[in-house]
Amino acid sequence: MLSHPLYFIRHGETDWNAERRYQGQTDIPLNDTGRAQATRNGAALADYFRDEGIDGADLDFVASPMARARETMERVRQGMGLAPEPYRLDRRLIEASYGDWEGNTIPELAARLPGELEKRRAAPWTYEPPHGESYRALSGRVAAWLAEIDRPTVAVSHGGVSRVLRGLLLDIEKDEIPVLDVPQDKVFVWRRGQAFWL
Repeated sequence: MLSHPLYFIRHGETDWNAERRYQGQTDIPLNDTGRAQATRNGAALADYFRDEGIDGADLDFVASPMARARETMERVRQGMGLAPEPYRLDRRLIEASYGDWEGNTIPELAARLPGELEKRRAAPWTYEPPHGESYRALSGRVAAWLAEIDRPTVAVSHGGVSRVLRGLLLDIEKDEIPVLDVPQDKVFVWRRGQAFWL
């Protein structure tokens, strides 16, 4: 169980998020809504830290190396009243690869890759899109990252990472993890063994 506080933020919205396209490891930038979400999340953290007597500058800051996560982190830090940098990058926080699914909507996938959506529905935890990655594999690398957290941390990453992270911390049934909601305008907080949203 993670003993240090963790403040986890999914990157802000991109145009592909708005179009409901599988994004995965395709590096799509934030849109204007996503930029506003990132700034909002930084301000929410600043308010929470002030109320709790926490110096945000003393925390560890780590992000996925993808551009949308890095821009989100920089805007979060600015929203907290900090300089955009420094922060660390960790490749284990990169989004799951959706392989041949990336760039497609669900209706497009149904036409391009008949039967694949049904395979995923039947085994959401272990299914791998063609040339992609399963949630089980993603969970392995996120668990390895979690095990190394040694101080209070602010992390910016992705929707799939948010799901498996919460699955690990909250002991959620594996087949429920891939369908968890992944808001972009909230901060997931793990502190003192309790989970809540800001």
